[in-house]
Amino acid sequence: MIWKYDGTQKVVDSALEHLTIDLNMPEGLLETDILLTGGMNGSLCLFEVGEVGQEFNQGVKCLPDRVWPLKDGYAEGSYDSPGHVWRPPGAFVHMSSNISCIKMYQKHPAPISDASLKHVLITTLGAESSGGAVNILNLSEPLDLNSSRPPLRRRISEIALFEYTVWTADCSRDQKQAVVGTNRGAAMVDIETGVKSWICRSKSDIFSIQFDNLENIVLCGLRNGTILPIDIRQKPGDFSGRLAQNRIPCHSNGSSSRFKNSARDSFQIKGKMYHCNKISMPSSVCCLTSLRLYDQCFLASSMDGSIKLYDHRLMRGAIQSYEGNINSHSRIQLGVDPSETIVMSGGEDHHLRIWSIKSGELLFDNKFMDTIPSVVRWLKPEGLLGVGKQIQGAWLGSEEGLFFMDWP
Repeated sequence: MIWKYDGTQKVVDSALEHLTIDLNMPEGLLETDILLTGGMNGSLCLFEVGEVGQEFNQGVKCLPDRVWPLKDGYAEGSYDSPGHVWRPPGAFVHMSSNISCIKMYQKHPAPISDASLKHVLITTLGAESSGGAVNILNLSEPLDLNSSRPPLRRRISEIALFEYTVWTADCSRDQKQAVVGTNRGAAMVDIETGVKSWICRSKSDIFSIQFDNLENIVLCGLRNGTILPIDIRQKPGDFSGRLAQNRIPCHSNGSSSRFKNSARDSFQIKGKMYHCNKISMPSSVCCLTSLRLYDQCFLASSMDGSIKLYDHRLMRGAIQSYEGNINSHSRIQLGVDPSETIVMSGGEDHHLRIWSIKSGELLFDNKFMDTIPSVVRWLKPEGLLGVGKQIQGAWLGSEEGLFFMDWP
């Protein structure tokens, strides 16, 4: 069952994060689910999920409307929506440019029961007159939705500013470092100090970036279709320092060998590669996703619609392929469920598709919106809090707005 939320247009087409925070309520602290959404227009929104918003008269209440399936009498009682989502007053910020990434991390190692030490990494793409930026949203203190002060704006701080386009980012588990993909390479940013250092320089934009499971390697997905494993187990170069130079062969474009030119059939990167192997996808790499349960494996998608499973120790042919997706130029996220049994992606034909990670079988293929399902965030295994019912599934975002898919 799939629902669409009215009043959420153009605020959730570039980034989406689902997390649990503490709210200050008259009766004390209340743990609740929130959504952080980012739009191509630079909008950053916070939505509360469930029943808390019913206690307030202000803000925007967004109700779900079922969009799939539409047949009357379809097991009406066997599936439940998460209920409404509510945007409190002041829970909207217009950032300096398009939001390119939202990633959550915890500033300090915390017990599982301690859900208060939360911060969120937010990157902006940059505009013609300025580069992108790395920001931190501080959610370490309980949020007061009754406060006259805007709950979002005063909690956002800029920790690093670039002269370049910032396409993507990822956070380390030790809560100390972020890696940032730009149009000039990949940089490491110290979360506490904001100090930047290059780990890879390339003339091909880094559209996607991902720590591996051990966080010794950063996988970089380039505009030219190459996936590079960058070894970060050494002190990276400072922002003006020198890095080791490597010349990387481009993937074959089908040209006759007698017309090949060594300068055109290779490109130069600066950085310490994990090994000499690399992966070549048919088109620009738009998403990389590491897997926890499939040791040393990651999923990758490219702008020709290809979605593949790789082992980064081998860095050659794909282990599994997932057929049928449609793409030509869009940066579309992949979504993997908590059990890592299925992978989801939207397509430029406005379809949503789901495959079995292990077998590659296409499990779901349907169109229920008129825009590209560009972002996805699965619920944690425990599902949603405070909605009075057990809900499992995934949030979806597009220019058309916020959707929820119940996937028990």
